[in-house]
Amino acid sequence: MPYVNIKITDEGVTAEQKHQLVQGTTQLLVDVLGKSPATTFVLIEEVSTDNWGIGYQLVTELRQAAQ
Repeated sequence: MPYVNIKITDEGVTAEQKHQLVQGTTQLLVDVLGKSPATTFVLIEEVSTDNWGIGYQLVTELRQAAQ
């Protein structure tokens, strides 16, 4: 019973993209480990860029500096 937690920033990921992540992740576990899709759980968590840091900075700050 695999459980996969995907964390991404909340920057406009569409429902279709999330669907593709769930399908692709599930298929990978089927192909590589022979797991059953019926018992494979994929959770997608969207995290605010204010709550995600890289190095010494928040992602929000990094995005603003890149503009």
